[in-house]
Order: sequence, then C-alpha cells, then structure tokens
Amino acid sequence: MSPGAGDTSHPASWWTRRDDGRVVCELCPRECTLSEGQRGMCYVRKREGDALVLTTYGRSSGFCVDPIEKKPLYHFYPGSSVLSFGTAGCNLACRFCQNWDISKARADDRLQDAASPDAIARAAREAGARSVAFTYNDPVIFAEYAMDTADACRELGVATVAVTAGYISERPREAFFSKIDAANVDLKAFTEDFYAKQTASALAPVKETLRYLVHETRVWTEITTLLIPGLNDSDAELGEMTEWIARELRPDVPLHFSAFHPDYRMTDVPRTPATTLARAREIAHRNGLQYVYTGNIHDTAGGTTSCAACGEALVVRDWYEILGYTLTAEGRCPRCAAAVPGHFAAGPSRFGRRRLRVAIDA
Repeated sequence: MSPGAGDTSHPASWWTRRDDGRVVCELCPRECTLSEGQRGMCYVRKREGDALVLTTYGRSSGFCVDPIEKKPLYHFYPGSSVLSFGTAGCNLACRFCQNWDISKARADDRLQDAASPDAIARAAREAGARSVAFTYNDPVIFAEYAMDTADACRELGVATVAVTAGYISERPREAFFSKIDAANVDLKAFTEDFYAKQTASALAPVKETLRYLVHETRVWTEITTLLIPGLNDSDAELGEMTEWIARELRPDVPLHFSAFHPDYRMTDVPRTPATTLARAREIAHRNGLQYVYTGNIHDTAGGTTSCAACGEALVVRDWYEILGYTLTAEGRCPRCAAAVPGHFAAGPSRFGRRRLRVAIDA
C-alpha cells in the first residue's frame, strides 16, 4: 500500500552520510551536501535528523487532463489524453524556464492539491486518460512519489510518462525509468557553455540519460529542444546536435523543435521566428533524422508524421489537434507497409486541444 495523501516528509532514496556527519544527496549530479535542516538546490529534498526526506510526497500543484501531443509525444498513442501533474522545485536553474511559477516555487506556496498514488491512478482511469504524465516541473526530484504512482498506474493498466531534463545520476536513473513507459527529454542545447550559464547544470549527464533510454530500456523516448534566438539556434550547433542524435541514438528518435517566448529571467530575448524552426527541421532532416517536428506554432507540415520510407502523410496535426490519421492498427504505413516506431492504437483518440482541470479525491 502506497503512503497516503498529505504526507509532507517521506523517506528519500539515494543518499549517503559522510564521515564528517553531512548527508550527500546522490539523486542527481549536483550531489548536494547537507547539514541538519538544509535543503538541496531542488528545494524539495531536505535533511531531517540523520536522513534525507522528500518534502512534497503526496502533494501537487494541480491536475489537468491534456492531449498527449502537449508533452510533446507524437508517437505514443496519438490523440489520447493524459492526466498531467507536477509538484514544486527543480534541480536546474534555467533562466528561460516557461513553467517558472511551479519549478521555482517553494512547496508551501504552490502545493494545494493532495493525492495518493492510488488516487491518481484511479482518477486517470475514470477520466479516460491512457496515461499519467509527471510534468510541469522535473519528476526526477520527486522520484519516489512518481515511482509509487507509476506502480499504482501499472496495476490499473494506465501508462506513465516522464517529461524531464534528464539530469539524473546513474543508479537512480535505472530505478526511476524502470517504472516509466514513455519519456520526453528536454535537450536544452548542445554546448556545455549553454548548460553552465543558462541552466547551472551540465550537458554530459543528459547525453548519458538519452543513450541509456534509447539503448538500454524499452522506454519510448522523444526529445525536445526549445530554440532560443542567438543562444542555441546556430546552424553549427543544430548540425552537431542532430548528427549526434543520428549517430549515438537512432535516426528514428523523434525530435521536436519548440518556439521560445520571453519569460522568467529572459524577457529581453525575442520570440523564436517560425523560419528558425523550419531551418532547424531542415538541418535535422539533412543529417538523417526521420521524424522532426515543430512546436508552439501553427505548422501543419512541422506537425505531421510522414512515412520515412515513402513520404506518405500518416498523422496530420495542427498544434495539438489531429486533422488526419491513416496509420494501420499495427503502426504501419497503408501505402508501403513500412513500420513507424512508437506505440499506436487501432485509430486515434480525438481528445483535441482541450485542457480539463481535475479534482482528485485523495
């Protein structure tokens, strides 16, 4: 039986005690070293006594039912709905964060909704959601809560999705993703300089997470890069990144280029032009990537899944809405019978662009 709703101090995993008495959190590469009462950079992992605890277990910033395309996942049951929730805090410090009111919040400011893992799984099934997404802030930092929820979902036949920056250490990475069915990993940029200056983190661990997911797990994986004008959108960087994805991961891993809008501590940078997204998509295709999408704009061409073998339009989208769907129940092109990688049903759900707020009985 999973712990009940309203728990605010749950035993944390992945930590050690040093000879000097300090506790080291080993969840992510930061390895925050904590004295009594101190919190890690993520804010939600705290030392209490001689142990580490998660302070946000069983509490959320709210629950919504979204289209799966919003995560974004385009090859994971297109058109289906997903029950989405997050907590508070983050282990990155992105200056451009588009969910900063949640990820930069202190728990007591935002966490008003209490729900146990079992209640979340039941609510997803009752809402007709095919999956539950850990999103809005990074689920790595509330891994214990997410993992217990994933177990409860699996018992009811509900899938789970992690929307994450992939900044997690090797041992917890294996445990966490063993519970997850699909992931969208934010690849923020492709230089260590960007990661250091704009996120206060590092690129190398994210690349290791991507390699692990694609080559050592059955987790369906897609990648998103938010293109920020002048910071991570040069032809050279996009070329290097997409070449790496094709070479080190696989050419059929879906990649989403998303448009930036001014927010948080980066309000002086303009919105991403549609032409930048189109240019990035062209570079990715030129370097061999087969499924490249554009996001945060109306772009039917950039939202369409086409057969990599014959070019047939298989899933036509405008933003989060499916306009046409011709994939077979086995996920094959009806024209040439080539298989499309991913998870597909006999036909698309038609949830559309809606967002429904959900109250959960804890």
